[in-house]
Amino acid sequence: MNKTLQAGSVAHAVAVLKKEEVIAYPTEAVFGVGCDPDSELAVSRLLALKKRPVEKGLILIAANYEQLKPYIDDSMLTPAQRETIFSAWPGPVTFVFPAKPSTPRWLTGRFDSLAVRVTDHPLVVELCLAFGKPLVSTSANLTGLPPCRTTEDVLAQFGEDFPVAAGETGGRQNPSEIRDALTGERFRQG
Repeated sequence: MNKTLQAGSVAHAVAVLKKEEVIAYPTEAVFGVGCDPDSELAVSRLLALKKRPVEKGLILIAANYEQLKPYIDDSMLTPAQRETIFSAWPGPVTFVFPAKPSTPRWLTGRFDSLAVRVTDHPLVVELCLAFGKPLVSTSANLTGLPPCRTTEDVLAQFGEDFPVAAGETGGRQNPSEIRDALTGERFRQG
């Protein structure tokens, strides 16, 4: 039986997330796979699924800046740095912030920082608001395969039973740009 989460069934997606499971959902450019950032079990499942080493760290995607504050230390930002960040959000730009000391290593990996994004994708905003916090977000693809751009791509790579919040991506061709919140240095072109 296909467990595709129909559009509008955000409550079902939240129920899956609360069971410490991984879901797929559309983002600005590609489908992402995500889970509860506060659950080491859920993040371990996501890392195993992606065959991704924990040392690489992960991205959090949120409905608003408030959802990110428990994980990042924004006290080091100047007003000008804040203005630069907020001028890009909500949108497809990921910023790397200093992480709070309490932020789990299963999110930061080998870094003392954390990559975060306030999305403008309506389905993801709705999902994060309903879940009450950000989601871990990494591209939905198995190692060596291209990122999924449709629900069908996700089911082909991850199996017919994989829970997918069905919807359309934002239509962007490139993944989100990644920049350093403090220096503005660009790590990945968007």
